[in-house]
Amino acid sequence: MEDVLDELREQNISVPVPLELPDEDSLVVVEEELLLSLPRDLRDYLLQASDVVYGSLEPVTAADPYAHTYLPEVAAVAWSRGMPRHLVPLCEVNGHYYCVEPEGEVQFWRDGDVTDETWPSVWHWVRDVWLES
Repeated sequence: MEDVLDELREQNISVPVPLELPDEDSLVVVEEELLLSLPRDLRDYLLQASDVVYGSLEPVTAADPYAHTYLPEVAAVAWSRGMPRHLVPLCEVNGHYYCVEPEGEVQFWRDGDVTDETWPSVWHWVRDVWLES
């Protein structure tokens, strides 16, 4: 995880209005809004790397409730489109979602179904998908 986090930090693009990292209290609010506990790796990602801007993907964030990437809002849209309620979205791509199972595996949900594309953790997804975008 540390190697992936270091690489992600190195690739971070400077933007006029940088994203902020949430604190533990913000994540409690997010969990209350979702009515779900966040998978451990997703929680770690949000606390340590959700302020990174890189590539063509925009993973969820948890610090600014007005951001278009704010996790509870992204989840509400994903669930309204039929994504199973036990999955937590990680990143929306053209109406499809990378999502995290309660045990931490990342899956790709497309056209109403979970595909065969999976990653063992959020950090594997960051390395294999986001850093390659």
